[in-house]
Amino acid sequence: MRKYIFLSGIVSLFLSVPSIAETVSFPEEIVPLQVGDKKIEHSFFSRVDEVELTPGVYQLKLKYTDLYEQGYDEHQVVDSEPFWVTMTIAADTDYDVVFNRADNAVAAKVFAEAPQVSLQAKGQSLGTPLSVIPEPNFSSGAAAQVASTKAAPTASTAAIASVTAAQAPLSRPAPSVSNAPNAAAMLDFWWQQASAQEKQAFIEKVTKSK
Repeated sequence: MRKYIFLSGIVSLFLSVPSIAETVSFPEEIVPLQVGDKKIEHSFFSRVDEVELTPGVYQLKLKYTDLYEQGYDEHQVVDSEPFWVTMTIAADTDYDVVFNRADNAVAAKVFAEAPQVSLQAKGQSLGTPLSVIPEPNFSSGAAAQVASTKAAPTASTAAIASVTAAQAPLSRPAPSVSNAPNAAAMLDFWWQQASAQEKQAFIEKVTKSK
């Protein structure tokens, strides 16, 4: 009987332990680049759209990037310079980063000059605007604790991207499937995002396939 009570107490204690980290989800137009001094690695065919953070206060580096139709088979990419925000994460709460998407490319360019995003607890209808701050100085060694990240799968791959301190190229997210342009527009879009090495590798692959 005592053994049963002891084991029950252990199970109850285990179940009462709070979640290690809370999930922050990003729309495809807002790309998380860095949490504290930890850079987020995005692969060529997938991007990180969720970051798991333990409760606390963080500085995040974000970038706004969007794709607008300009006409038949014409698309325009609108993006901002990277910007920093302060984010406070509470225990037992998951969040969405939200913003008011512009109706057209002209309005999007205005938004890109001074992006404004909010942090909204899941299940809530109102978000808290995130203050844009100057770029922090992490030379003192202060680092944000990041539990893990989850990558959004694309039609090409479901690879998992992770947070890393290494210098890694960060690509823009691909257009959503529902609004995807044709193959030629997609190829042109990704060609603009590719590095010189990736372009050379692609050319060599196409040449060999002939």
